[in-house]
Amino acid sequence: MPQPDLILLHPPSVLRFREEPIFPGPISDVVPSSSIFEIYPIGFLSLSEYLHHHGISVRIVNLALKMLRRASFSPAQFIAGLRPLAFGIDFHWLTHADGSLSLAELVKQYHPEKPVILGGLSATYYYREIMRDYPAVDFIVRGDSTEEPLRRLMEAIRRQGGYGSVANLVWRDPDGSVHVNQMSHRPMSLDFIEFDYGHLLKAAIKYRDPTGYLPFQYWLRYPVTAVFSCRGCGHGCASCGGSRPAFKRVCGRDGPVYRSPERLAEDVRNAAAYTGAPIMVIGDLLQSGEAYAERFLNAMQEAPVSNELALEFFEPPSEALIRRVEASVGRFNVEISPESHDPEIRKHFGKAYDNGTLEKAIAALLAGGCGRLDLFFMVGLPHQDYASVMQTVGYCGMLLERYGRDGRLLPMLAPLAPFIDPGSPIFEAPEQYGYRLLFRTLREHRDALLAPSWRDSLNYETAWMSRDEIVRATYHGALKLLTLKEKYGVLARAQAERIRGRILWSMNLMERISRSKEIDDALRDDMRRLFNHCTICDKRELEWPMGVGRVHPAGLLKGLLSAAG
Repeated sequence: MPQPDLILLHPPSVLRFREEPIFPGPISDVVPSSSIFEIYPIGFLSLSEYLHHHGISVRIVNLALKMLRRASFSPAQFIAGLRPLAFGIDFHWLTHADGSLSLAELVKQYHPEKPVILGGLSATYYYREIMRDYPAVDFIVRGDSTEEPLRRLMEAIRRQGGYGSVANLVWRDPDGSVHVNQMSHRPMSLDFIEFDYGHLLKAAIKYRDPTGYLPFQYWLRYPVTAVFSCRGCGHGCASCGGSRPAFKRVCGRDGPVYRSPERLAEDVRNAAAYTGAPIMVIGDLLQSGEAYAERFLNAMQEAPVSNELALEFFEPPSEALIRRVEASVGRFNVEISPESHDPEIRKHFGKAYDNGTLEKAIAALLAGGCGRLDLFFMVGLPHQDYASVMQTVGYCGMLLERYGRDGRLLPMLAPLAPFIDPGSPIFEAPEQYGYRLLFRTLREHRDALLAPSWRDSLNYETAWMSRDEIVRATYHGALKLLTLKEKYGVLARAQAERIRGRILWSMNLMERISRSKEIDDALRDDMRRLFNHCTICDKRELEWPMGVGRVHPAGLLKGLLSAAG
């Protein structure tokens, strides 16, 4: 097997998740991944392609998924057998605070002479603490678009010097002194990179490691893909580390950087060549104005795909845009996150639209080509108490009564967990929003991920709800919403009963954990039983309509022949 120059490793949220007594609860119930967050960042694809085009070979290894799929898989044994020039580890979201750093330490244990590189938003935010307290990390590449800095770093590693000229780099001298280069690399367009899923197919064949490239646990059954319209965000949601104020603070950007609409449409067609599953367009098409959305829709109309698209809107779209989407792409799915039924709470969180605007969009979407409309509501918001959460669920019932009798409207409720993101408005000024942060340092967050229950991992409480009340509101709200979904035919009775059983089991387990002075074998076994299961919903609820065929044999054959050639 060929040895790559760089191996990009994706860790689980907690490296020893199979041994540690942890009940993560519902922290990942409304995302495709499991509670160890095994989805690796799509930036791995753009990094791998960019370096490949510049003569640097890259292998991606989803270590988290390998550990999840096979209980006998040894990460230590696997790491010991690798022989790259350098290792790269993503540390994007703070949920990987233990996994990323523990993996860096494991790599150094077996390869003390090999450079270990970290990247991602959390690595960028906590670069000082990482370089001070974690000697296993040699380099941190800061920022949101690190393709070119990483290329230059790899060339410097080959030369064994010249690190001072690499933009965005934080590095350590052999004597231990730390240097912080200027974060000057901020490309103003994303058109310089490629999002070619065929590249991943070729690399999986080259390194004879298909599981290393799978995005998440159930991808072979539901091979959904994603394309990105931008990096960053034009909105200021109070808890989000990817929000406009957070990106300015962490990455030095005044606003999002975009991919041209025509290139975005090409990315969609590229993904459609390999799979018939839905393709998620990440980033609201309206962030850069209606002209951007119009250009994308024109490009899609000129060369349509059979896949259903999934679009996210940060504010309810107009009826005119909805009709335009329908005319351009046919069937599509939509995600909107109103956060709360209460417009005042929504406004405090950073979204200023009323329920009339939301409901008008819901009616227009479901009257047209929208195959499914997902609405996400949260627990743990500013000015939100237990009663408000229950009122939000009641509002979901009204929406289902009015718009959801055909099963195409899916309201979801989830806690704001486990962390308020570093760099977000709340994290930087919690008192202004009525929050009390319980952890601030990287070490504190890393330790919190090892807590027995998700209640103890929460890094905040609010002036309106304690951590115990957030947990209670989450489970009680989930039970009430489950009853409504069953009533209006969103869930079949048997499916609802299974979910109800897991919610009640989870509530009992949380109570037992809180009463226990130590985790005995019986409690540990019950925690493991629920570790990799949704606890307040069903993961299949999140799956949009598949369309015709999971994979496209012709596209796969073309990729195989290209790889062989």
